[in-house]
Amino acid sequence: MKTSWKDSIYLQREELARILREPLAQLAEQCAPAWGDRERLNEILLAGYPSIPYCTYLYCVGTDGLQISDNVGQEGLAPEHFGRNRSDRPYMKEAVPPWGFLLSDAYISLMKHRPSLTALQVVRGGSAVLGYLGADFDLSGLPVTAGLYEEPGYWRQIKGDPSIRGTVFQQCRVESPLDHNLGQAMSILEELLAQRGVFQCQIHFSSSQATIWTVDDPYRYRILDHEALSDPDICLVYPPRSYPEDAVIPQAEIRQILSVMQSLRLADPNIYLRMASINLFNGMISLTFSCDGSHYMPHVEFLMKGKAFWF
Repeated sequence: MKTSWKDSIYLQREELARILREPLAQLAEQCAPAWGDRERLNEILLAGYPSIPYCTYLYCVGTDGLQISDNVGQEGLAPEHFGRNRSDRPYMKEAVPPWGFLLSDAYISLMKHRPSLTALQVVRGGSAVLGYLGADFDLSGLPVTAGLYEEPGYWRQIKGDPSIRGTVFQQCRVESPLDHNLGQAMSILEELLAQRGVFQCQIHFSSSQATIWTVDDPYRYRILDHEALSDPDICLVYPPRSYPEDAVIPQAEIRQILSVMQSLRLADPNIYLRMASINLFNGMISLTFSCDGSHYMPHVEFLMKGKAFWF
């Protein structure tokens, strides 16, 4: 089953909560008899710190958000945090569930400006809530327990700058150098995508350039300016490569996709294509128009849309 980025976050948080809840609950029980005694709390936190996996800092705070212990970390005590008011921090504003354990949403830390999260465990004295045991975690030190999510394979529309949308009919497409030679440029890009190992291409029609990524060197992009896109000899720079077997877009459909992009660029003087991209492996097409709206859709759906849909 494919997961979205929200699904991946949920699974990751669920696993982290499972790992952290029990050791924090046990340490909170040890803190309760020493509540209000700074030195004793520091000793308990120092002894218990190794039992909290991936933890950056441990500390105790009262129900008012004031810290009543030092920070305890890998390097020992950090007394400058005693008395610190944490009531305005994001994790103190979240509601702790009835079972007494909260794994906060991620936030940017105040001191190091790092993506972080905090676990809060309620500390009880009998039936009364004394305060909270806090544990801070730097996201870079946490294990990744959920698989990398996949981009959704359905059409998505993202609106752009309202000021651009509002004046779209007051502007008109100005023919770029690429527009003068668009048919030949598209034939060159078809050769690179279908025969020369290029798997992703972004075409910037208005600025007359294309950015490409190749299977031989996927971590670096290359920019083809108008001069390169008007010279078929550029294809000689990229060695012939077999079309990827795991490409989602069939090789035979690349020409048709580029042809539709060309028509969307030239069809209307006011609403016209400014930028488009194609990725062979995820099968998605992206389009950004003069109204600054962007569309992401599967190549099959893209080829099914007629001009009436866009205009």
